[in-house]
Amino acid sequence: MELVSNVAKEGLTRAPHRSLLKAIGYTDREIEQPWVGVACAMNEVIPGHTGLQQVADAVKAGVRMAGGTPMQFGIIGLCDGIAMGHPGMRYSLPSRENIADSVEMMARAQAFDAMVLVTNCDKIDPGVLMAAARVNIPAVVVSGGPMLAGRHRGRDVDFINVMEAQGAVEAGRMDPEELAELENDACPGCGSCAGLFTANSMNCLTEAIGMGLPGNGTIPAVYAQRLRLAKEAGIAAMEMLRIGRKPRDIITPASLRNALAVDMAVGGSSNTVLHLLAIAYEAGIDLDLQTIQEVCDATPNLARISPAGGGLHHMQDLHEAGGIPAVMGELAKKGLIDLESPCVAADRIGNVIAGKTTLNPEILRPVEDPYMPTGGLAILMGSLAPEGAVVKQSAVPENLLRHRGPARVFDLEEDAVEAMRAGRIEEGDVIVVRYEGPRGGPGMREMLNPTATLAGMGMADKVALITDGRFSGGSHGAAVGHISPEAAQGGPIALVEEGDTIELDVVGRRIELLVEDAELRRRAEAWEPPPPRETAGALAEYALRVSSASRGAVRLRLEEF
Repeated sequence: MELVSNVAKEGLTRAPHRSLLKAIGYTDREIEQPWVGVACAMNEVIPGHTGLQQVADAVKAGVRMAGGTPMQFGIIGLCDGIAMGHPGMRYSLPSRENIADSVEMMARAQAFDAMVLVTNCDKIDPGVLMAAARVNIPAVVVSGGPMLAGRHRGRDVDFINVMEAQGAVEAGRMDPEELAELENDACPGCGSCAGLFTANSMNCLTEAIGMGLPGNGTIPAVYAQRLRLAKEAGIAAMEMLRIGRKPRDIITPASLRNALAVDMAVGGSSNTVLHLLAIAYEAGIDLDLQTIQEVCDATPNLARISPAGGGLHHMQDLHEAGGIPAVMGELAKKGLIDLESPCVAADRIGNVIAGKTTLNPEILRPVEDPYMPTGGLAILMGSLAPEGAVVKQSAVPENLLRHRGPARVFDLEEDAVEAMRAGRIEEGDVIVVRYEGPRGGPGMREMLNPTATLAGMGMADKVALITDGRFSGGSHGAAVGHISPEAAQGGPIALVEEGDTIELDVVGRRIELLVEDAELRRRAEAWEPPPPRETAGALAEYALRVSSASRGAVRLRLEEF
């Protein structure tokens, strides 16, 4: 087996290189063995990351057991929950590109033969998958796992309950003392937040794509099973190196459709659309919103994990119901999974899910008895979103699946939230939050603060909220995001005026601005782009090169300008 690392360690001219490694304490045998980069996103900011060093240590033990030399390095991670609702959230999505860049730089510069990517949380998961596809050396992804649900006054709770409780206090529906109690109960320990929010959605899809071992998405962070999984991930990376299987052998059109099918079946975060498009882009695969809609229409929704279903079920419940292998086993009954897709756990995904079905039909329904005949997400098109928009339809109240109402227009998230808290939003309104897209934000902020405020005030089933920004996996209600083209590009959402009628038809996959064409042409001729919010630094650079959300809000290659 020819090793990439030989360029940095073999021969007379590499004596200086070997001397540097020996300064760390590496022996000749360790230097001669395959070098396995262990990218670890551990930090002391994100609860999903505080336990990652223990996971990385287990990975390194697995690599050593399989005859490799692990070499750990760090990658950044931002906590979306802590960044939520203030300008810091603008850095969240752009950090995905930074994470992919940093892994690429380390892998190429240090000549790793293989990698294990130890990750968790919203942008770190897709960032490392993008890097794996870009670098294309044998790689395995292992997450730190989900947080257990908290317990508050006899019921399971999570981070979203705290977000929504703010609005409940302001509306007089909860007293401040209970909010303080809930704040202490909701997040009981380390792990990615307990519902099927973006982090856990992406960890599940990593498993479905074939880049993570069974259990990657659902084994709770505090279970010893998570450490055993990490050791197996280290061993699997060495096996991928031995047989020469690389990420682009695994990340294929078929495996991405498998991931989409799982996403639709469990009702994952709408952010997964952005991230799967970005992963496909790095792998050189043509994935578009039409394909996503096709998979949605063909795939039944089998699970309602928080925030869907009233927050009754959490990630530990999905794990006990059989996890992602059971989800894929149910879908395979209807021919919705490509069983021949290679993966890091076996020669083909079919071997991983053979005989797997739901262990608890109350949590994970059998494919013959779904919650809905179509998937948890939907792509909407229409005069307001010619390039598309995304909604988590499994979390939309039935009375808002078809809705027509007057536009209440805001050019900044904070202005919309202020209007909600001041009581200026009325039943039937369609709240429009614009200039929050990838370029206009810049950074495409999540709108969990507005949706949580509405929910806490008892308004989540009374109004719709649309944006060229995006929504947290914790958002629920008639929340339509990713409206493309965005306002900063002069898309139709930039032309909406206060009081215009907007029609939302989730069932019919439409979103329309009911204004005469002649009037829209007049507005378009008068429209001028606003000055950029950022003129220097990382966000300014991101805004210059970022694509539309309909392409994944990826940083475009130079030849695409």
